Amino acid sequence: MPLAEMVYKKKEIERGYNNRTLYVNLSKMIIQNKQVTKKMKDVFTGGRGFNLWLMWNNIPKNKIIQWNDPENEICLATGPLGGIPGFPGGGKTIAMSISPLTHTIIDSNVGGYFGPYLKFSGWDAIEIQGKAESEVYLFIDGDNQKITVENARGLPSETNLIVDLLSKRHSSENPFYISFISAGPGAENTLMGCLNSSWYDTARKTHRYKQAGRGGIGTVLRNKKIIAIAVKYSQRMALEKINAANTTLVKKIINEYNDEIRKLDPKQNEMSIVGTTHLVSIMNKFDLLPVHNFKFGSHKDAEKLGSEVYRKKFHSGYAGCWLGCSLSCSHAVKDYKLSTGPDKGKIVFVNGPEYETIASLGSNCGIFDADYVIEMNYYCDDYGLDTISLGTSLAFAMECYEKGIIDKENTGGLELYFGNKKAALEIIHQMAKGEGFGMIIGKGVRQMKKFFKKLGGNLDFLNDIGMESKGLEFSEYVTKESLAQQGGYGLTLKGPQHDEAWLIFLDMVYNQIPTFEQKAESLHWFPMFRTWFGLNGLCKLPWNDVTPEGNEKNKNPEKISSHVSNYLNLFFAITGKKVAEQDLILMSERVYNFQRIFNLRMGYGTREHDTLPYRAMGPVTKEEYLSRKERYDNQLKEKLGINPKLHSVENKIKLLRDFRIKEYEKLKDAVYKRRGWNVNGVPTIERIKTLEIGFPEVLKLITE
Repeated sequence: MPLAEMVYKKKEIERGYNNRTLYVNLSKMIIQNKQVTKKMKDVFTGGRGFNLWLMWNNIPKNKIIQWNDPENEICLATGPLGGIPGFPGGGKTIAMSISPLTHTIIDSNVGGYFGPYLKFSGWDAIEIQGKAESEVYLFIDGDNQKITVENARGLPSETNLIVDLLSKRHSSENPFYISFISAGPGAENTLMGCLNSSWYDTARKTHRYKQAGRGGIGTVLRNKKIIAIAVKYSQRMALEKINAANTTLVKKIINEYNDEIRKLDPKQNEMSIVGTTHLVSIMNKFDLLPVHNFKFGSHKDAEKLGSEVYRKKFHSGYAGCWLGCSLSCSHAVKDYKLSTGPDKGKIVFVNGPEYETIASLGSNCGIFDADYVIEMNYYCDDYGLDTISLGTSLAFAMECYEKGIIDKENTGGLELYFGNKKAALEIIHQMAKGEGFGMIIGKGVRQMKKFFKKLGGNLDFLNDIGMESKGLEFSEYVTKESLAQQGGYGLTLKGPQHDEAWLIFLDMVYNQIPTFEQKAESLHWFPMFRTWFGLNGLCKLPWNDVTPEGNEKNKNPEKISSHVSNYLNLFFAITGKKVAEQDLILMSERVYNFQRIFNLRMGYGTREHDTLPYRAMGPVTKEEYLSRKERYDNQLKEKLGINPKLHSVENKIKLLRDFRIKEYEKLKDAVYKRRGWNVNGVPTIERIKTLEIGFPEVLKLITE
């Protein structure tokens, strides 16, 4: 007997929209639908924008809501362009909640079939509030047009177990028809839980997973006592069911885009063969690969984690996380034998690893062993842990161990030196069981700094080397030599995640944006354009990981203008709205600025929170300086007119530090000005009104 139930009548999708969202309250055990208004679509577009609007209106405005309050929500949405069969990167789901790590709004997008199945089942988004008394799962039955909250007492929470069990229960005739959102025991016992989004790989006969990793949304899911969210849709996902404004044009765009990717990807990054693992060698070459808690940017053993290793390990064949996506970059390792943990000796299928996982759990922890990374990847997925936050937190703990800030007595006997893969694996299993030093690392870098200070650590030093901003751990690129990328991490809405702006090459390698104004312009356009993908339910990888022939001859080759035109045409073909590039940016500006104001409502969203640990800007230790002595000495001479021979290493570090911090503050001013924000980083009334988001409660917030 379901704990709650709602029967609904599915309507036809209209130009990419169902025009309604689903609301579930687990405390009250009620299920309702909410209408999507024309104004909601005009102002917030879809996806991330819809999630923001739903949360803004439904969480209490008279108090600051914490991540583990029942009033907090998890919102999952697609967008008007999401779920287009055959379109590259067309299967994204956008997740949102109040983060356990940052205590403000976090968003994360993920592949798999959940978002498209939700859309074809009749919903543009699902909004979950409240907290169940005991374990439950949600089942959205798009075939029978019924939503239920089901009792899940006694069921496992590990991703592989629960997905297999519920798939057999609700889709035994064909597991391809059902998709899941889940987390796991690691998410329950830490603050860095991820969401796993599934699809069934019919060729390999196994459930596959992608992750909405950042910010601990999986932790919120488990705190609400949700084991899984399932959506079933067994009918054909046909383009015609989206009722596009111009289906013929949509088909033309799909065919041309797929033809281009299939032709050029094998000549460029080989995403369909090695995925994002190709980045390891590139980052290592340009001194951008994080090594030993971001101290260094390269290592002689980096190739042991590179694409040529994974080329041999990845299982061959189609690897798309969405129906017909020609980029096909979701690779996996088949028949891997686990050496540790509860599944020791078991032969398993491992999704990934991708670059961020390799860099965070591998090179950043000083471990250059591909099999170790594969095993960590498997357990992170099964336990529901964000590989980026875990790796960056683990690397921080390792440096603190080597510096003597913590010792074996604090770690429960674990020797957490760089390169100790045995200790790293023990940590992840402790996280799943909720015990040992794994519980400390599972709280993330910001909380670890407070704990290590109590043990006698110097807080200034801990702040310098603790690689987090806004409470979110750094994703895996060394930013010391790119002021623009420092802005791309520090001047974000949610913390240092590369999905807003990845400007290292444009800034550091090619030196194409030397002035503050040019950097500010890039830190406006790129975050806005990347935001647009999250509004529409799309993946950004087809945009910039395959470059059209002749693109280098364009005025701004980094924007890949022919692909921008492609997306504009697709938006028109689906929705019937004719838009130019500036309209696309305007769509994102509305949502981006609204999220900044939401952060303000949560007690954040001002200049003081747009900070970075100094290691993101320059060398903290003597060891770091000497590893790149010629580079730093030359910078002192060229930028400050200082003769490095007259100064000690310690003094040179201080001189460089003062200069780089001042440069970052100047960058803040330039970016705030370009975005239409005041010197404190708050959107101005004029900007808000121009963006048509000057609602009374918004104006009140920014004038208080």
